[in-house]
Amino acid sequence: MSSTPIFSPSSPSPSPLAPFSFSQKPSLPLDHNHFASHSSNFYKNKSLLFRKNLRTASFPIMAVSIEKETPIAERPDSFLTAYDKATGGISSGSSSVRPRFEKMIRDAQDSVCDAIEKADGGGKFKEDVWSRPGGGGGISRVLQDGAVWEKAGVNVSVVYGVMPPDAYRAAKAAAAHQKPGDIPFFAAGISSVLHPKNPFAPTLHFNYRYFETDAPKDAPGAPRQWWFGGGTDLTPSYIFEEDVKHFHSEQKKACDKFDPSFYPRFKKWCDDYFYIKHRGERRGLGGIFFDDLNDYDQEMLLAFATECANSVIPAYIPIIERRKDTPFTEQHKAWQQLRRGRYVEFNLVYDRGTTFGLKTGGRIESILVSLPLTARWEYDHKPEEGSEEWKLLDACMNPREWI
Repeated sequence: MSSTPIFSPSSPSPSPLAPFSFSQKPSLPLDHNHFASHSSNFYKNKSLLFRKNLRTASFPIMAVSIEKETPIAERPDSFLTAYDKATGGISSGSSSVRPRFEKMIRDAQDSVCDAIEKADGGGKFKEDVWSRPGGGGGISRVLQDGAVWEKAGVNVSVVYGVMPPDAYRAAKAAAAHQKPGDIPFFAAGISSVLHPKNPFAPTLHFNYRYFETDAPKDAPGAPRQWWFGGGTDLTPSYIFEEDVKHFHSEQKKACDKFDPSFYPRFKKWCDDYFYIKHRGERRGLGGIFFDDLNDYDQEMLLAFATECANSVIPAYIPIIERRKDTPFTEQHKAWQQLRRGRYVEFNLVYDRGTTFGLKTGGRIESILVSLPLTARWEYDHKPEEGSEEWKLLDACMNPREWI
């Protein structure tokens, strides 16, 4: 969710989720980062998830047209309705996932923002809280032009409602004559992108999300579904072996607590996802990435997503503390700006969440929060072979096993 600082293949791309809304075309409620993968499902014949009994709940369900988020003065205890908080808002087997996932992402937002402000030593996050008329809301936090971070965005979103038939047909690639009716959905996630000033300090992106969709009883081939997605990836301008090994070791540690196959599988997925095709190189040095994950026990996957989100601080902050005050030259800064240009290219050209949001009228500040304040495009730039810049580019073109 490249992207926003949250954001990208993820998309790791992060940004405050834009409100989820639908008209003739679906408009994701998330920031680009948050729901980069989610939007991909609209075009990969995947469906979102939703509880079977949503249409019979005690509150009315209505399809909504393009809607703007409504700013609110204070953070609510929960973006879920009283009904959702009491029951989870879904059918048997997952009654506690919605409120527990919301608590997890909001706790993660608080802990990451606290760690970022402490490491920055002066910068403070600006917070925007919004609600969505169709159901739910979000919290967008951005620290800009601090002592350590050029831009840091950490955003959460919890949205739900129904998608109309046109949106469902787009999601399922269904024939035009099929009219399945309104499809209930739920989507929640955290998305973040962190761009430091020092060229020796790496950019980080992470996002973790949970989706549900359901369908009316008379809709053929559209059962309730749920899935988890997300990942954490590192994008440095210069390679410090100890930093990259530390980062990947923390990702592997989180994965190994649940399944030893997770790290190699999700590490390759990350390398393949953050690929800038027109350059023949990756956006950075990878990490983990997964999507459409629902082939394990739901409780296990909730615990796994929680572990991954909790691993962000120990994986990243020690690297920042080592590199944030490293002396650098104008040449080092120019190279960082060129790499930032690659970050922008991936997010605007390939990141599914970003491109989907731009095409469907999403909240622009949320969609583009993953982009750095500054970047550079130098004509036909080629680093000298054997230089530190060349080593970074070579690693982006030829993914390595770091541990």
